[in-house]
Amino acid sequence: MRALTTLSFASLALGQQIGTYNTEKHPEMPIEVCTAPGSCQKEATSVVLDSNWRWTHVTSGYTNCFDGSEWNTTACPDGKTCAANCAIEGADYSTTYGITTPSSGALQLKFVTKNDNGQNVGSRFTLDVDVSKLACGINGAVYFSEMDEDGGMARFPGNKAGAKYGTGYCDSQCPGDIKFINGEANSEGWSDGAGKYGTCCSEMDIWEANLDATAYTPHPCSVYEQTRCEGTDCGNGSERYSGMCDKDGCDFNSFRMGNKEFYGTGMTVDTTKPVTVVTQFVTDDGTDTGNLKSIKRFYVQDGKVIPNSNTNFDGIDPANDVTDQFCEQQKTLFQDNNYFGKLGGMGVMGKQLTKMVLVLSIWDDHAVSMNWLDSNFPTDEDPSQPGIARGRCDPAAGLPATVEAAHPDAYVVYSNIKFGAIGSTFSAN
Repeated sequence: MRALTTLSFASLALGQQIGTYNTEKHPEMPIEVCTAPGSCQKEATSVVLDSNWRWTHVTSGYTNCFDGSEWNTTACPDGKTCAANCAIEGADYSTTYGITTPSSGALQLKFVTKNDNGQNVGSRFTLDVDVSKLACGINGAVYFSEMDEDGGMARFPGNKAGAKYGTGYCDSQCPGDIKFINGEANSEGWSDGAGKYGTCCSEMDIWEANLDATAYTPHPCSVYEQTRCEGTDCGNGSERYSGMCDKDGCDFNSFRMGNKEFYGTGMTVDTTKPVTVVTQFVTDDGTDTGNLKSIKRFYVQDGKVIPNSNTNFDGIDPANDVTDQFCEQQKTLFQDNNYFGKLGGMGVMGKQLTKMVLVLSIWDDHAVSMNWLDSNFPTDEDPSQPGIARGRCDPAAGLPATVEAAHPDAYVVYSNIKFGAIGSTFSAN
């Protein structure tokens, strides 16, 4: 389960009823569309808070439809009735959630924000990013998710709020903690913070990172739009490799791939300083309509272009990008299930990238303490075994109770988001 608030771009993005107590005003965050280096045009885009972290109450008053971790069974005897009885409210982005725009084209997300109701934990191409305040166990994430452009309003009549209020979220983990799915409450079978259903779609993790570790990861699915799952299709537990989506993905983490001096404090990519992150999607014929064959990564820091690190293991060909061959060799050496390849790999991922929503978040991990990103995972395996060590962090450092108490002032800043033709979005000074 992720403790986060998801933010999607309202002009790209993609509860039912709409609350009337708080005015919804989206923070402005312009992005740039580029055709050549130095030739970029700003678009008047803004961000919207995911509906899952908003106040949900009965349409006739202030009574909560969801309180703490439980549904109001009077207002929500079943999913359809709940969607009709309950409204999601406008958000106070700064005071309640710690979401601010310190300058034009920049967005700051605080990790822990104190407010009148207690506290809020978390908040959910090229881009500039500053992760210098993100300790072990915290993830500042930027990713694409194959949500509906309108938040699901057209497909699901029970959804009256739409993208303006951040509805329609999905990702490759098929999360079951989303409160409203397909215009209905996910209240049936709700237990331990999750309901009977999950919400699945493909996901491209552009950037998952903190001060110590980073990874970028494509996650294809067998479906081509946001899809509600149930049972085996959700891929939970022992059915992980039977579900709609590739939950593992095919990750490139420099530390995990054998270069332990590439990313971190004072290293080749120095995480004490802001850095420009460049992700390139390369097709087999060099056109926008070709088949995706490679996902490349570069960094720009202190005026220098830094190519991604190379793999450093016998059994994996020297490479610094994600390809089908890299994924097959990595999965074989690490003794991982190549569900990525089974679901179509790069070819399917390329098709799914044609309609996605950009998501920005900061979160901690209540399932496995972010060990999969920045420590040893699984924690009971030998870290000298290829693929187990993913970063230098102590496995216990990412426990949510520990990290929330020790680093309530943590934050991440995203800025200067650009997209366009390869080579058009960045240059060294």
